Amino acid sequence: MLDNNEEEYKEMNEEANENPTEEIKDDSNPNLSEEGEVSTDLVEESENEIVEEFDEDGQPIEDEGLPFAKAEVVRLMKKNLDKDKMIRERVKVEMNKFLGEVLERVCEQLNDYPYTTIEYEMLKESIYPYTNIKRINEEKFRILKHLEAIKADCDALTMDVKKSLKLKDVDDDSDEIF
Repeated sequence: MLDNNEEEYKEMNEEANENPTEEIKDDSNPNLSEEGEVSTDLVEESENEIVEEFDEDGQPIEDEGLPFAKAEVVRLMKKNLDKDKMIRERVKVEMNKFLGEVLERVCEQLNDYPYTTIEYEMLKESIYPYTNIKRINEEKFRILKHLEAIKADCDALTMDVKKSLKLKDVDDDSDEIF
């Protein structure tokens, strides 16, 4: 049993064989004019289509189910990078995936709230680690410096205790406390 396309093709072939001088108009392609030329609408449509990108090996890159439009992510990257920087395709894809993961983490944190409506304050609290990363790193650095100072004080006190409370009949090597 033939499907509709095959039947139409057979009919068109039969008509062409019967009337070889008569032009057959194909109604299945709306972009063809009566003269059989491609209309300019098709050309404009093809210019507006997304251009297929290629990787370093010349292989076409398929959209890998990225969370955001790649062109928008690239546009934002180029806006914030120096003008002389070039972005490799893998960087574009990985940045897109990273932004999707950040969005997922923020949404997970928003889901922890018992309310059905997400308020702006909830969003601010959820994105705080991402928007204040510089201040958080500075605080981390300050705490680590303070801990190093405390450790140095502890080491100095340990040495003072060993010197001042040294018993004559006890060896320094057998000191289990310090």
